[in-house]
Amino acid sequence: MNERGFGLNAWTFALVLVCVGLVISGYLSYVKLLDAPIYCSDDGTFSCGVVTNSRYSTLGGIPVAYLGFGLYMLIGVLLLVEHTHVFLRDNGRLLVLILGLVGWTFSMWLVYVQAVVIQAYCQWCLSHEFNFTVLFGIIVYLFWEDVNN
Repeated sequence: MNERGFGLNAWTFALVLVCVGLVISGYLSYVKLLDAPIYCSDDGTFSCGVVTNSRYSTLGGIPVAYLGFGLYMLIGVLLLVEHTHVFLRDNGRLLVLILGLVGWTFSMWLVYVQAVVIQAYCQWCLSHEFNFTVLFGIIVYLFWEDVNN
C-alpha cells in the first residue's frame, strides 16, 4: 500500500487495464459475432461500421476483435499465475513483454490503417488502442522493475 492507503500498484493497474480491454474487445467481438449494430458516432471522420467491416478487421479469417480478446485473456492469466510455476517465475514477465510488444505493434498498425488507408476511425477501436498502449507501458515498467530487482 502507498501512503494514501490504496493498494493500486503497477501489477494491479495492469490487471485493471486487462479488464478494461476485455470489456472493449468483448463488445467488439459481440458485435462481430452476432452482426449486431455498433454504437458509436457516425459523422464522416468516425465511422465504426466502416472500420469494423473493412478487410482489415480480420486476420487470416479471424476477426481482430477476437484476437484482441484472446490476447487480453492470455496477458491477464500470465500476470495472475506468474508466481505459480518455476518457468513462469523465471520467464513470465518476458512472455508478457513479448505478447505486449506484438499486441502494441499490431494496434499501432491498426491506427495507421484507420488514419491512412480507411480514412475513418472507430471510437471503440481507438479506445482499445489507447488502453493497450497504456497497458504496454505498464508491462514495460513491470519488466524493467523485475530485471532491476
